[in-house]
Amino acid sequence: MVFSREDRRRYRDKVRRCLDVFAQMLRESRFEFDKPKAGLEIELNLVDDRGEATMRNTEVLRAIAEPDWATELGQFNVEINVLPESLEGDGAARLEQVIRDRLNHAEERANTVGGHMVMVGILPTLRERDVHEGTLSANPRYKLLNEQIFAARGEDLHLSIEGDEFLETYADSITPEAACTSLQLHLQVSPEAFAANWNAAQAIAGPQVAMAANSPFLFGRRLWQETRIPLFEQATDTRPVELKAQGVRPRVWFGERWITSVFDLFEENARYFPALLPLCDEEDPREELARGNVPSLGELTLHNGTVYRWNRPVYAVVDGTPHLRVENRVLPAGPSVADVAANAAFYYGLMRVLPYAERPIWTRMSFAAAEDNLHAAARHGLDARLYWPGLGEVTASELILRRLLPLAYEGLDLWGVNPEARDRLLGIVEQRCLTGTTGASWQIAAVNGFGDIDRHEALRRMTLRYIEYMHTNEPVHTWPSP
Repeated sequence: MVFSREDRRRYRDKVRRCLDVFAQMLRESRFEFDKPKAGLEIELNLVDDRGEATMRNTEVLRAIAEPDWATELGQFNVEINVLPESLEGDGAARLEQVIRDRLNHAEERANTVGGHMVMVGILPTLRERDVHEGTLSANPRYKLLNEQIFAARGEDLHLSIEGDEFLETYADSITPEAACTSLQLHLQVSPEAFAANWNAAQAIAGPQVAMAANSPFLFGRRLWQETRIPLFEQATDTRPVELKAQGVRPRVWFGERWITSVFDLFEENARYFPALLPLCDEEDPREELARGNVPSLGELTLHNGTVYRWNRPVYAVVDGTPHLRVENRVLPAGPSVADVAANAAFYYGLMRVLPYAERPIWTRMSFAAAEDNLHAAARHGLDARLYWPGLGEVTASELILRRLLPLAYEGLDLWGVNPEARDRLLGIVEQRCLTGTTGASWQIAAVNGFGDIDRHEALRRMTLRYIEYMHTNEPVHTWPSP
């Protein structure tokens, strides 16, 4: 598909009109908000009986036949959406049970067409030959997105990641992005509280990644503890090297400043990033608002969806009511549902306290320090040295144990979470820090445990062992190594 100059001009004008209407809605308090709600999405990989990537998401989704399951970028990916609900009482335990039940059902259905689900940040057995334009999912939007990113770049993607080992390669499609499978946590908030919640989420991105790292291998190389972070940053980069040298902002973006309003983020997205998919719909947002209706702001939300912030602002209309939410995107999927629930509990606990502190954390640390923390954590996991106000530079495990876990306990109490569920889930985070065991460290130890055999064969055996332990729903710090 080719977009004309007129298409792009119309789309830019429409995005600006949407932005004006959004600002008016914020001024006029058009958003209804009752209490914070938590929801999530999990991206999963599909493998065959040998633990190798299998390109069967169309058949698997047809077998599952449930509306909360959807395609993702690669044919070896699927995604489940869990609707937002309150965590109070047994809400946290109920959320975990819902995820387990749906994944177990999906696994049974996937088995009927020769597929198995894996919750992991990057599938360890994935090979370069598995990621090319031919393995993009059938959804026409993915093909269109691929075309537009490469039209903007004008050349192949360059992937270069230096970790324990070194990976340098080129790709002729955005399919390497499909290797990044994440846990995305949604928090519905009021417009007034949005900036504080987004700032807090940015501040804790490093500790989140350190304690949940689960992506040490890519294309057979052992790289970062959470290789998903640099891979995602590079796999959707529309900038050739000259534009990087000029300081042009990347589309996978941590941001560059603390904010004072949700409007700041949508306005930055419109100001800094040219359209990738300049598709206009028929709605006139001004007329819709004047008639007393809630506009969908289609062009603004479409554009927002092509700027890949690690904490993304989301505008959505649900049952005729506009909502805002923070979409936290830094975490990998897996290893077990118990681990996913623990990662969610840690985040939601902190997000009930940090945004409302008398001296907010973002007034005491630089934005650059928060971004440095994210990349240090992705590279080194729990051993990363992170900056935190009042502590200086400490290991991630010390920061979590001394400062963040007590706040997460306090936050879950404020949510009204059942104490038994609170202690169990945050206890998993505590034990990871005490034992030094994350999904990433378990994978590395397991591969090393197979001795001096072919690397891919070691990764394949480890993946099969990983799937076996994943289904026990025991947290990764309790998994035995080979």
